[in-house]
Amino acid sequence: MSNLTQNLPDDPARLKAMIAVLQAENAKISATLRVHDQLVQALRLRIAKLQKLAFGKSSEKIEREIEQLELALEDLLVAVAEEDGAPIDEGHNEPSPEAADAPALRRRPRVSDATPRERRELDPGTCCADCGGDLRVVGEDVSELLDMIAAQMKVIQIARIKKSCRRCERMVQEPAPSRPIPGSMAGPN
Repeated sequence: MSNLTQNLPDDPARLKAMIAVLQAENAKISATLRVHDQLVQALRLRIAKLQKLAFGKSSEKIEREIEQLELALEDLLVAVAEEDGAPIDEGHNEPSPEAADAPALRRRPRVSDATPRERRELDPGTCCADCGGDLRVVGEDVSELLDMIAAQMKVIQIARIKKSCRRCERMVQEPAPSRPIPGSMAGPN
């Protein structure tokens, strides 16, 4: 306790200013924590409601939505744990009804560079479909798809090669393959 009092300023005005700064920082951290708690509670409430409906007419759709919400909850818990450095709390308390109005976070998952990657190229060919001229490479669009294979993940890079015809200058590229969940990075596995 004596070390703490030795570092305090003698001037009461400076002491009050330090206290005000610390209180403002504490209020900011408390507000962030409340928002995270509300998001966790909202996701838990939504999961609980969907689990009650799981045996209805469209149970397969509901099961997929439950899985997606559980993944979102897990991502949120990991993000909170990374910020706080505290262990992840996965308590299953009943959430409050007010938490259902909390905004949902949407972000791309971070995939480690150490995760194995497999590159698949979709090549439109060597001849132009319109005039039969030779095609040349002018670029490519690369998207990533996260796939789970035998309890191991790898990133499959889908490169769609862009080519242009030397004769008619037409641009050619294979269409992007469809995804199981539109707009997501998840693969079918």
